[in-house]
Amino acid sequence: MRIAVAGSIATDHLMTFPGRFADQLIPEQLHTVSLSFLVDALDIRRGGVAANICFGMAVLGHTPILVGAVGDDFADYRSWLDRHGVDTASVYVSQLHHTARFLCTTDDDHNQIASFYAGAMSEAREIELQPIVDRVGGLDLVLIGADDPDGMLRHTEECRTRGIPFAADPSQQLARMNDVRELVDGAAYLFTNEYEKSLCEQKTGWSDEEILERVGVRVTTLGPKGVRIDRLGEPSLHVDAAPEVRKVEPTGVGDAFRAGFLSAISWGLSIERAAQTGNLLAAHVLEVAGPQEYTLHKHQFVERFAGAYGQEAADEVARHVLA
Repeated sequence: MRIAVAGSIATDHLMTFPGRFADQLIPEQLHTVSLSFLVDALDIRRGGVAANICFGMAVLGHTPILVGAVGDDFADYRSWLDRHGVDTASVYVSQLHHTARFLCTTDDDHNQIASFYAGAMSEAREIELQPIVDRVGGLDLVLIGADDPDGMLRHTEECRTRGIPFAADPSQQLARMNDVRELVDGAAYLFTNEYEKSLCEQKTGWSDEEILERVGVRVTTLGPKGVRIDRLGEPSLHVDAAPEVRKVEPTGVGDAFRAGFLSAISWGLSIERAAQTGNLLAAHVLEVAGPQEYTLHKHQFVERFAGAYGQEAADEVARHVLA
């Protein structure tokens, strides 16, 4: 499958707070919060949801097509992605803005407080998908992730108009967007976490069943509880999370899940195998500091897959993993 991933491309500034955010919050004073957290560590990493997903797919042996807007400071980042197998030829380079920045602080409970500077991402609305389709000879799926809101709406509408299957992954942009129905309706896949699932229903005004009538597959990640997959008229499928070796930093875990999920779908594997692949790749990200700092070795990946989900499942995946 030829899969394009549209969304943010950013540099992540990841900080660690040695304590609990909850201990610093006074319920009676939440309307006038003014806090500063003294952090222990700062890691500057490559990130952005689209770039993270593409990196994960490339690590598994695919050549995903990255779609997003960056500044003229993108050269080193582009080289990194190119070397790992990501197709960056359709990335839009702004003449006005820097590449986006994500600033995130994580506490001891792995809760996060973050800010996002859009920068060049605000120009993603200038990107048209048809020239990308022409360049690569067609697209089988476009994942539309968190990005410039107008760009997300444009990509979704273009996919509908041109008959290109798309996956809706609004994630962080759900909070600020009011056109959520336009993002969701007709999606082949809808990705959210558990909180975003409820927010999606609130923003659309549609019930869980009404959303299932409008999408092909609804995928809800549940953190350490794994993932639930829903399809209209079928029982829910729950897939346990893959055991992690250690917990270091959660940024990018959801992006890695999507990378693994889409990779397995591209291989023609079942929805269950796709969820398992996503869960295991997500565990790899949780074990390092940064969403693109993990390495994947086929033998170890398949061995861990067998330990988590059984040898039969591992054998199915092993035929496709190229790392």
